[in-house]
Amino acid sequence: MAIKRDYYEILSIPRNALEDEIKKAYRKCALQWHPDRNPGNKKAEENFKEATQAYQVLTNPQKRKLYDQFGHDGLNSGGFDPSGFASAGFGDIFEDIFDDFFSAGSGAPRRRRSQKGGDLGVTLEISFEEAAFGVERSIDIQREETCSHCGGEGAKPGTEKKICATCRGTGQVLASSGFFSISRPCPKCHGQGAVIENPCPECHGSGRRSARRKIQAKVPAGVDTGVRMRVPGEGEAGYRGGARGDLYVEIHVTPHEIFTREADDLVCVVPVSMVLAALGGEIQVPTLKGTTALKIPAGTQSGKSFKLKGKGFHSLRGHGTGDEEVRIQVETPAHLTEKQQEILRQFAEISGEKVNPFSNSFTQKVKKLFS
Repeated sequence: MAIKRDYYEILSIPRNALEDEIKKAYRKCALQWHPDRNPGNKKAEENFKEATQAYQVLTNPQKRKLYDQFGHDGLNSGGFDPSGFASAGFGDIFEDIFDDFFSAGSGAPRRRRSQKGGDLGVTLEISFEEAAFGVERSIDIQREETCSHCGGEGAKPGTEKKICATCRGTGQVLASSGFFSISRPCPKCHGQGAVIENPCPECHGSGRRSARRKIQAKVPAGVDTGVRMRVPGEGEAGYRGGARGDLYVEIHVTPHEIFTREADDLVCVVPVSMVLAALGGEIQVPTLKGTTALKIPAGTQSGKSFKLKGKGFHSLRGHGTGDEEVRIQVETPAHLTEKQQEILRQFAEISGEKVNPFSNSFTQKVKKLFS
């Protein structure tokens, strides 16, 4: 026969512990070892039963006195059944424990009658420039608002809600399961503790009505397509005084005719004439804030890039500003006049092989490959 553990040891309390200390210790043990939190764990189930037996004995003055004098034998001789749960006040502490189960992590009481409203989502299309510099836009949405006729109560003005007869206003009913009871939302009033016999004619008892609203949303500089912004408190109205939900705005940036974007950098492809690329010169290139001068060295090839420091997008993460990359695209003249063609032929004759140093290099590589 297994030796029974000391009840004070099970709850980790001193022998002179007061009732509040016993309750606190039992609550801690019950939350740790409850079978619902340890499915299939036989050891946890045994620990839970031991803690419950210890609580039942130590919160009953007569049984505690017998236990302190004679130990477990004193309880057995007194006709006490340690497997039962008939101790006075046990229901209260057990109900408190399940309150902890249902409200764990939320910081709110289990019988909360208010409920937060739902979140909403919209897509906002903005221009390339608005994405670069930020913008404030008005967003038109359809959402649930608190009914102004009944103030969100759901009952017809001048009437009152009736206390639910099933749960007697608690919003909860107890369901027995084995050796303990679990508190569940009342099926009659759905956990509200009251029923509406005369619903509001405007909202039909829901406490909310659909309405269109214009919301001002500030879009920060540096956003890009796919960025999801949260506008707190601009979602659906809550139920029975509950907080509003949030509005989530997903950004879509329209493409630009000249610029493209790579992370926080701006990219601009600038066409230049063959003559300018060969002789060099100065051109005006576009930026997000107007044009700026850029010197093109003589002999610039198509695909050559130049960087304009700090001319890109502002970083959403606060890492400064990107750059603008200017990519040169050398244009080959088409539809030449006879005079232009003659001049180019003369240029080729004068230059000889030197006119195409890069193509000559490529030709030599091809010859070497197939030789």
